[in-house]
Amino acid sequence: MKIYIDGKYYSERDAKISVFDHGLLYGDGVFEGIRAYNGRVFKLKEHIDRLFYSAKAILLTLPLPHARIMEAVVETCRRNKLRDGYIRLVVTRGAGTLGLNPNRCKNPSVIIIADKIQLYPEEYYRKGLEIITVPTTRNLHSALNPAIKSLNYLNNILAKIEAANSGCEEAIMLNAEGFVAECTGDNIFIVKGNHLLTPPLSAGALYGITRQTVIDLAKKSGLAVAEPNLTRYDLFNADECFLTGTGAEVIPVVKIDGRIIGTGKPGPVLRRLVEQYHALTNSSGEPIYE
Repeated sequence: MKIYIDGKYYSERDAKISVFDHGLLYGDGVFEGIRAYNGRVFKLKEHIDRLFYSAKAILLTLPLPHARIMEAVVETCRRNKLRDGYIRLVVTRGAGTLGLNPNRCKNPSVIIIADKIQLYPEEYYRKGLEIITVPTTRNLHSALNPAIKSLNYLNNILAKIEAANSGCEEAIMLNAEGFVAECTGDNIFIVKGNHLLTPPLSAGALYGITRQTVIDLAKKSGLAVAEPNLTRYDLFNADECFLTGTGAEVIPVVKIDGRIIGTGKPGPVLRRLVEQYHALTNSSGEPIYE
């Protein structure tokens, strides 16, 4: 495997960063998870746009322009002979001194890893997930805005630990007002009649690239899409439920907090959206091999 670090490519064994990098010491940095399908990088521009938005929000100046980062992502895939896989793009504040002051980090670092990923076992895509709501609430907008894809994922990790301790793969996180925000690494959707509903960004949901893709597909297929505040009651009484994310793609949920959702099996709306999603991912994106 060849890993990109600041303009050079290193073997997995030789890929290293400084122990004084503030990304390591303080979680000071941003990242994107990106997918490659059928020799194309899916929604690459949108992912790099979001990377720049996250960086701006934490006053981190990216060391490369938008086009150069896109080129580096594609070239990293090419060097690893990747046609289908997962790309992790990380920008850290860079090496500095001990202490929080970000102004002591002079050179931000760009790291790109292109490899394979399988977030959930295959059987869950066929049978569906059983998930729970956990006590850990989503970060407040006034503390750490959930829209920022920062390297500090401890809020999500604590919720993931609670899910794992309960024997579940995933967990629902509520916000401070008790409304549904998102899961630890995925956005959440429910189907009710002819309506597709998902929490608004203001509730603490991440602006998911896959989330928006599914919304666009749903609208084209005639579903009414809305983003209201949702409660656990709304989830329990949904006809269908599913999660979306770059790593997870689109995966059904059949039980929440012990309540069976709909028929207890992946539903027809989900199946139709999954088919449309895979058709799109296999035919669009930035070509890796010209």
